[in-house]
Amino acid sequence: MLQPLRYAINVTLDGCCSHEAGLSPDAESMAFWTDELRRSDTLLYGRVTYELMEGAWRRPESGEWPDWMDASEVAFAEVMDPMRKVVASATLDAVDWNAEVVRGDVVEAVRRLKEHPRRGISLGGVKLPATLAALGLIDEYTFVVHPVIAGRGPRLLDGVDLKLELIEQRAFRSGAIVQRYRPAAQAMAPRE
Repeated sequence: MLQPLRYAINVTLDGCCSHEAGLSPDAESMAFWTDELRRSDTLLYGRVTYELMEGAWRRPESGEWPDWMDASEVAFAEVMDPMRKVVASATLDAVDWNAEVVRGDVVEAVRRLKEHPRRGISLGGVKLPATLAALGLIDEYTFVVHPVIAGRGPRLLDGVDLKLELIEQRAFRSGAIVQRYRPAAQAMAPRE
């Protein structure tokens, strides 16, 4: 059985995916994202997303989390920090933070990753997910839709044509809505 590739991202009502757009994280949303991380044992990012995540969630050399982090952010960081990370990049020579670089045929590398039995692969970012979605490699999509119009920034799966089937929905007290989907063809197939 192939391990699932799950794409999850915050998005505004107008489809923007900038990490600066949307509502500020609160304890409820951070608990959700922490649980999302726990569903997988591998994180798959492009270079930009990897560097953003490393800058925010990597344990400092001192071993102490920064004062700006509240308990929910520390819980998230403590799950993310030790996880295996795979970075698709043509420009990075080396990475650390429990990471490895994938060069060349990223699609083939993702197919190989999916062949190893594990809990799953958590995919983040904007460009890499659009490439993988267009090829039908993503098994599940989770969008946390924020009640905000950003008006600028990268767009969710820009240029990708998909038909999705809603499999779960829930609201946060903040007004953000979690929407979980599967590709329509997979949603109709019998589960193993």
